Amino acid sequence: MWATGMSCCDQPGLQPVEQALETLLSSAKVITEIEMVSVEETLGRVLAEDQRSTVDVPPADNSAMDGFAFNSADLKSEGSTTLPLSQRIPAGVAPAPLLPGTAARIFTGAEVPAGADTVVMQENCEWTDDNVTVLVVSKTGDNIRPQGQDIQNGSVIMFRGHRIKPQDMGLLASVGIAKAPVYRKLKVAILSTGDELVEPGTELQPGHIYNSNRYTLAGQMKALGFDYIDLGIVADSFEATEEALRRAAKEADCIVTSGGVSVGEEDHVKACVEQLGSIDLWKLAIKPGKPLAFGNVLGTPFLGLPGNPAAVFVTCALVARPYLLKTQGANDILPTPIQVTANFDRPKPAKRQEYLRAKLVINKKGEACAELAGNQSSGILSTASVGNGFAIHPLAGTIQMGEPVAFLLFSDLLF
Repeated sequence: MWATGMSCCDQPGLQPVEQALETLLSSAKVITEIEMVSVEETLGRVLAEDQRSTVDVPPADNSAMDGFAFNSADLKSEGSTTLPLSQRIPAGVAPAPLLPGTAARIFTGAEVPAGADTVVMQENCEWTDDNVTVLVVSKTGDNIRPQGQDIQNGSVIMFRGHRIKPQDMGLLASVGIAKAPVYRKLKVAILSTGDELVEPGTELQPGHIYNSNRYTLAGQMKALGFDYIDLGIVADSFEATEEALRRAAKEADCIVTSGGVSVGEEDHVKACVEQLGSIDLWKLAIKPGKPLAFGNVLGTPFLGLPGNPAAVFVTCALVARPYLLKTQGANDILPTPIQVTANFDRPKPAKRQEYLRAKLVINKKGEACAELAGNQSSGILSTASVGNGFAIHPLAGTIQMGEPVAFLLFSDLLF
């Protein structure tokens, strides 16, 4: 998985990230509604049914290059062979069967005529309008892409639960699929709490800060392909929090909040969720992001993220994302870390598994290395913008300069 340490002995009550994810994922209920959408609208959507090809790809043997098609039995075993040209075959034209003892001018992608079993590239030939001299000895099957080499008729090309990438759109189109069944988009309600928050574009008064979490979460929900319901900033009162949560539970498939799940007197979200539903998980052995809550509001799943900007980004990417994707019906939901070289030291054993905002670079030796992007405080969001991934400081582990470190690319966490 994502770390090697598994003990939380020095942090009583904190769940390791892996254990928390098991709890979340085991409780996820997959969207069941299915809709048919055109292939050009499938990007990021999750297939609701296996997709099978009804054709071979390619549909017939075709030439891998510009050259000449012939029957290998007509070539001399040594030296060059001259054959008359009986036809010209561009791509998109159905050829006639090859006349015995002749060759055909053929172009890349064109169907190989019946009777021909070999293509030689034009660079190895000399030709006129009437005949061709093959200057090399070729093997049967050279430069021919056989029928069904890529995809065979009846084969599954994509399985249910697959999230469509751009290349998948091309693959669906290549077998003639115009529309595909996908699960309807997950609806996620997002809200931020805090009387100190104001929206960008307004004048900042003493004691206020701009609301960055709303935009970070909106961006992450959009990147994951979900529909999101923006409930804005909720005042720091129990009544306002309850009203917002009731609305979110009614309109959305899942609720994601930022702030209000800690233990302060003005943190009302956790208490309100417990009154309207339940908190089934609280506090993770993760840094940043310890005060994360999971439960339900009136039966609607609830994820309460911390209020600090970097902690919101980290916990949404690493905890909320796999849960929401599982609910959306996706199969491939957990990112795969790569091993790179650490360009920094973290000599103290981590008391919580730490996701360090870092940048993957190539050093003078050509090695992939991770460098810290700057300040790692949970309130510092700029390092998430400077960096391009997380270097993982495992629970109870250390990181030494020049030693391997696990690295998660942001590009694998924002799709």
